[in-house]
Amino acid sequence: MHVVQAELVIETPGRGFTDLTDRVGRVVAESGVEVGLCSVFCRHTSASLVIQENADPTVRKDLEAAMLALAPEDDRWAHDDEGPDDMPAHLRTVLTKTSEQIPVRDGSLALGTWQALYLWEHRRRAHRRTVIVTVVGR
Repeated sequence: MHVVQAELVIETPGRGFTDLTDRVGRVVAESGVEVGLCSVFCRHTSASLVIQENADPTVRKDLEAAMLALAPEDDRWAHDDEGPDDMPAHLRTVLTKTSEQIPVRDGSLALGTWQALYLWEHRRRAHRRTVIVTVVGR
């Protein structure tokens, strides 16, 4: 059994999706693991990870619009220490997730044809996010 772990620092431009597929894929390729599992973990409470459509950008646009409707920025939230997008960002993370597991096959991420791994920034302003990638296998 072989285990490799890497930390990726992701600069987000603010709210929206940042494609991590190539960066995580490089960690898998450099690990030497041919068959196994890749675990990706976001170390934040106002950003999340999702596997989603990679071909049509309107999917991500619609997801963002739907999430804004589910967790709007308004004055009903008690937790607003960092501004009106503070608590909605936490809620959006609860509705998604902070980790993803992807099979490794033939030394690569075994994502579907139209899938990509995204870091979904839920805050308005740019952030520096840390993601831990762990590859386990043989």
